[in-house]
Amino acid sequence: MDVSEILKHCDHTLLRQTATGDEIMTLCDEGMRYNVASVCIPPCHVAGASRYVKGKLPICTVIGFPNGYSTSRAKAFEAQEAIQNGASEIDMVANLAMIKDACWDDVLQDIKTVRDFTQGHILKVIIETCLLTEDEKRIMCAVVSASGADYIKTSTGFSSGGATREDVQLLRACCDSRVKVKAAGGIATIQDAEDFIALGADRLGTSRLVKLAIEMEKAGSASPAEKDAAPQEPGQGAAGNA
Repeated sequence: MDVSEILKHCDHTLLRQTATGDEIMTLCDEGMRYNVASVCIPPCHVAGASRYVKGKLPICTVIGFPNGYSTSRAKAFEAQEAIQNGASEIDMVANLAMIKDACWDDVLQDIKTVRDFTQGHILKVIIETCLLTEDEKRIMCAVVSASGADYIKTSTGFSSGGATREDVQLLRACCDSRVKVKAAGGIATIQDAEDFIALGADRLGTSRLVKLAIEMEKAGSASPAEKDAAPQEPGQGAAGNA
């Protein structure tokens, strides 16, 4: 798969607690240059980033992050404020304590409460697969499917593990076909990205793939955008090879 196509699936991410405004602006510049799906940033930076990109790039932020144990009303307020500040995508952390207590109706209601405040915007639900049993993952697929959320997401990247190929395959198999899958955490190579997309991930949460594209460019390769825009010489491309 072409790198430029892979980057279209990426939520270019910077969620480090010490991320500065300048770093967020650089992230946005990279996101716009490489045509990523969105930039995923802390809530406190959403308003500034939204003003900076002026509608040229979707802004994603995180809610109840990274632990998921905020109350449903608190998560709903966070989501509502983020949208008012310019976020078009919300990644919320499911209530892991409720999951471990097998309070499935409460888990569902927690997600639905946020869904009510995010209508018209993309909602992704992070289930932190590294902390769940396989049965819990399967049940959460059913819960997220019933909630009206748009995506199920593997990981915050702040726990004991990130996305695995096995988990992405399981989530894709067990969720309703309407629900998309986002793999996040530990996606470090183009091969990782290709594998996750092939297994059914529609989005990739990663801070590394754009950096790889930049390194390729510095090494002498044209950027993905430049490659797509470059005119072909006679004899190149499908027509020239026929």
